[in-house]
Amino acid sequence: MCAPGIEAICAAELAELGVRIRRTLLGGVEFGATDRQLYAANLWSRTATRIVVRVAAFTASSFSQLASELTQVDWGRLIPNAATPTVRVSSTASRLYHTGAIAERVAALASPDAATRPNAGSPADQPDDNMTRDGDGPLIVVRLIHDRVMVSVDSSGAALYQRGWRLETAKAPLRETLAAALILASGWDRQSPLIDPLCGSGTIAIEAALLAAGRAPGAARRFAFMDWPSFAPGTWASVIGAPHPSEVRPSGPPPRVIATDRDAGAIRAAKANARRAGIDAHIDIHEGSLSETAPPSDTVGWLITNPPYGKRVAGGDLRDLYASIGSLATHRLRGWVVGLLAADDRLVGHTGLPFERRLETDNGGIAVRFVVADQRHG
Repeated sequence: MCAPGIEAICAAELAELGVRIRRTLLGGVEFGATDRQLYAANLWSRTATRIVVRVAAFTASSFSQLASELTQVDWGRLIPNAATPTVRVSSTASRLYHTGAIAERVAALASPDAATRPNAGSPADQPDDNMTRDGDGPLIVVRLIHDRVMVSVDSSGAALYQRGWRLETAKAPLRETLAAALILASGWDRQSPLIDPLCGSGTIAIEAALLAAGRAPGAARRFAFMDWPSFAPGTWASVIGAPHPSEVRPSGPPPRVIATDRDAGAIRAAKANARRAGIDAHIDIHEGSLSETAPPSDTVGWLITNPPYGKRVAGGDLRDLYASIGSLATHRLRGWVVGLLAADDRLVGHTGLPFERRLETDNGGIAVRFVVADQRHG
């Protein structure tokens, strides 16, 4: 699963892990993988929200058909003996439409003693990707569309954007997975300088530094598959100890990654997050205004940022802010690649830069698009 609009980016990074991409869907990518590749996908994916394993697909128009098919699943590989799974169900245009009743059947069949536990699989226990599940068993996702039933087991646990290092946020925080998608969509070469002059809590800069350093985004967290009876610790140790399958170590020093913001509180949060990510030595984080932004060298680089979307910003109209970004790009950062996550094309127009859209998605309930102006060939 991934945020709608970044499916192609997610598929490309999964393909680098050697998995077989079957197709992209709205908000997801279907792929085939070995256990080793499944572990690696959870560890290394920078843009996926979670990874679920399809365990059954069948047609059922009655509860007896549903139960018959579910008994064919080898639940013993995925559900610990004493665990009660959490079940999340959606049903569209199907004769089995009572999601609570479906969840109860699935929970009972997936775990022999689940039916005796209070509230097992009830709708109140069904989480979404914005929260960490409380419970002792894996998440089972069941989707019914026109009587076609698809059953999957979550292998990730907490959503993959929860890297474990972002405990402090500034205003309008950006999810780690979306920040990584912007960096990948921008075409950053991982060697040139990268600047975020409106860094907030530092998410873009930290994700960029982790990418350049070849650090796995999931290295500091646990995954649901670690609790499966079929979990292979030796295979996991091999995965965690190996570099990214497609990694090519660049020669020379690491790229300069710079994060600035005029808000002192945001800078404190960014520095604390970078320390927790173990990447603070690779990022220059300091307080400063947009007008003070300057290239660290004569080398062409990338500016990637998430400016405010609202009507006004402290100190003036947002049109002035976007115009300032354009002025910075055409004067001090002449020849640089500039990427903005924006919600209003009219504001983007005030930069005067020749932007092209790279992706469209959602950020905090707001429809946004990531636009890039490549000035290297202008």
